[in-house]
Amino acid sequence: MALSPVWRAVAGIALTLIACTALVHVAMIFLHVAPSNTVTKRHGETINAWIYPEFEQNWKLFAPNPLQQNVSVQVKAEVRTLDGGRETTDWINLTAQDAEAIRGSLLPSHTRQNELRRGWDFYVNAHDDKGRPTGLRGRLSESYVRRIAMLRLDARDLGGSVERIRLRALTTLVKAPPWSEEKTDTRPVERLLPWWTVTAADRPDGADEPRPAPAGASR
Repeated sequence: MALSPVWRAVAGIALTLIACTALVHVAMIFLHVAPSNTVTKRHGETINAWIYPEFEQNWKLFAPNPLQQNVSVQVKAEVRTLDGGRETTDWINLTAQDAEAIRGSLLPSHTRQNELRRGWDFYVNAHDDKGRPTGLRGRLSESYVRRIAMLRLDARDLGGSVERIRLRALTTLVKAPPWSEEKTDTRPVERLLPWWTVTAADRPDGADEPRPAPAGASR
């Protein structure tokens, strides 16, 4: 009550806007997780634009079956060395690097936890079993995972410029608990992608050549 009439009006407008935004957000979340209906069919693009990528909701933790597999995304690079030769790196485990970066951290990076995992899910869901894109999102997902891989490779000293990269994923089912009678094949299943030529758009900051590796970076 000590506020002047002008500031009371400003506070009232601000609270009204916050309340309206909260109501819209709750409604969008509800429509996103609700079964398909008339509203979601008509306004699905608007709902998805609000939800993705920050507010995604899914039920994979609960139903119909929790995730029971580990997916390891790896990359191999073809490098043009400083003397003009070409070398191919071994497989670099990007998933293991992310896991190591967040292990033991009280405030783990959201990017390290989800960027690569969600990027790979995006790619898989936008391609058929033969690796063919199923729509416009297929090409977009390819560009996305290439940029993620190049962002990670850019931080490493590979001895030259990365010209091509190849990704693969090794999917391993989690072993059933001792008390379960379920038989689980824990042998990894490989999904190998073709070689991709790296363009300027795939490099961090759109550079034609990679930036110098930071001091102490390892190969």
